[in-house]
Amino acid sequence: MSVDLLFRFIGLIIFALVGWQVGALLGSSLEAEYYRYGIIFSILGASFGLLLTPYFTTVPFRALRRLIRRIPARDLLAAVLGLVIGLIVSALLSFPLSMLPAPLGQVLPFVGSLLFSYLGISIMIMRQRDLFELFERRTQDHIDTERGVLLDTSAIIDGRIADISRTGFIQSTILVPRFVLNELQYVADSADPLRRNRGRRGLEMLNKLQKDADVPIQITDMDIEETHDVDSKLIRLARTLHCPIITNDYNLNRVAELQGVKVLNVNELANAVKSLVLPGEDLTVRIIQEGKEYGQGVGYLEDGTMVVVDGGRSSISQTREVVVTRVLQTVAGRMIFAQINDET
Repeated sequence: MSVDLLFRFIGLIIFALVGWQVGALLGSSLEAEYYRYGIIFSILGASFGLLLTPYFTTVPFRALRRLIRRIPARDLLAAVLGLVIGLIVSALLSFPLSMLPAPLGQVLPFVGSLLFSYLGISIMIMRQRDLFELFERRTQDHIDTERGVLLDTSAIIDGRIADISRTGFIQSTILVPRFVLNELQYVADSADPLRRNRGRRGLEMLNKLQKDADVPIQITDMDIEETHDVDSKLIRLARTLHCPIITNDYNLNRVAELQGVKVLNVNELANAVKSLVLPGEDLTVRIIQEGKEYGQGVGYLEDGTMVVVDGGRSSISQTREVVVTRVLQTVAGRMIFAQINDET
């Protein structure tokens, strides 16, 4: 059974009953046999309900559905929100308006409902773009900060973060607080040539990050006004945003870990990806300088790992085959101790 036929049948019954009541009342008022008028009006009402019921039920509903389909989802959402807000405002004002003397107390609550509903819908539709853009911007900022990582000044100056970001290991938005940028600019303006060069290199690296990195870089104005020290600001901001700090500052690393803040240390990452060397293995290294102890020479592998060679002082500026004796892991990195391979 189709929906139209079902509503026609329901309309037939309802209007037939209404016709019977009207015919009975009319017959009684004319002092005639009421059932005759009841039957006649019942037939008329049933015919009316059978023919015209869809125009009061399914036809308006289908027209409304077609209209809703043509309306953009944003406009529809804005209209519904405006209607809800207007009804809330009118509900709040209905009680004081109902206390006014008649007929104002009886009319104004209804008029207020219509007026505020209309105003709510109109304002929301007219300003929907501004309102939705504001909401989307706040939502995006919230997502960025929730998924972001804070970048320390030392990691910017170090420069390796630019290469790390291109590898895809960092999936989150890199957040650079404004106070870190100010510290970097202060270092770049220093009177000390070494500090000035370090600061300028950091600014260049930050510019390189913004242009070449595969992850978004965001300069944030979020600050901790109660603290003036940059490291303390970073730690407190990281605790607020629940995000880690990227740094290679040993002191900041330890203080942050003590306060429960996750730290991504660039030096630890570099040490982790260095090739593993075991005692007894042979290496080829160029000895370039003297060591601290008597007779020692110092060389470096391609990844920057220091190799301290016992008896290597006499081989400075030479490339020699050495045998690894022990490997020492320090805070600054991995150190390899070796001795000259006498078999070569």
